[in-house]
Amino acid sequence: MSKAHLLYVEDDESLSFVTRDNLELSDFTVTHCQDGRSALEEIKKSDFEYDLCLLDVMLPGVDGFELARQIRDKNQDVPILFLTAKSLKEDRLQGLRLGADDYITKPFSIEELILKIEVFLRRNKVRPSSPAFDPRQIGDYTFELEKLQLQYKNEAPRRLTRREAELLCYLSKRRDQVSERGDILEKIWGENDYFLGRSLDVFISRLRKYLKEDPRIKIENIHGVGFSFVVGRA
Repeated sequence: MSKAHLLYVEDDESLSFVTRDNLELSDFTVTHCQDGRSALEEIKKSDFEYDLCLLDVMLPGVDGFELARQIRDKNQDVPILFLTAKSLKEDRLQGLRLGADDYITKPFSIEELILKIEVFLRRNKVRPSSPAFDPRQIGDYTFELEKLQLQYKNEAPRRLTRREAELLCYLSKRRDQVSERGDILEKIWGENDYFLGRSLDVFISRLRKYLKEDPRIKIENIHGVGFSFVVGRA
């Protein structure tokens, strides 16, 4: 089995040396860039061969948020983890809105970092090589999981991120049932904690926006419990 290839962008020379060394000892292939501009150059000259991106937020030139935005323009699937000293909720939410998958706040343990990387790599590889199910009709929308597409009637399809698609799949398969927050986080994010709960709220808001053209579709808050995905009759 080929090694997972990580794009690691960090300007702290000492931290990046230690982190890269430990990642390579853990059998990852690591491409390290010291700033956002060199990372963008690396991305442009490659055919986006990375399995996961580790991005510092406070980078010289092009910061981690802008780098994540441009990565998402090029690839909707690759997991993006922010490594940052910023711990404010607003910073976390900004990154999540750009399509990042998680945050690890500095200082972090190498063991925690490697565990998170393995979780996201494992989850990203759980993709059907053949259709897991036929396109699903959700009200007036057609949802295709493998293509990461959501299409309203005959309009142009919307491209979803992998996590958006997984969450929509999870909820739509449990129509008219209560999906508990903890169960969703465990299933889609791999663990249940406070900040991931805020991430879930961001993704729920996104799905509501994507599905707003059909008023029959609702993702209802069940206070203190979770959400219910409802598709009313025409």
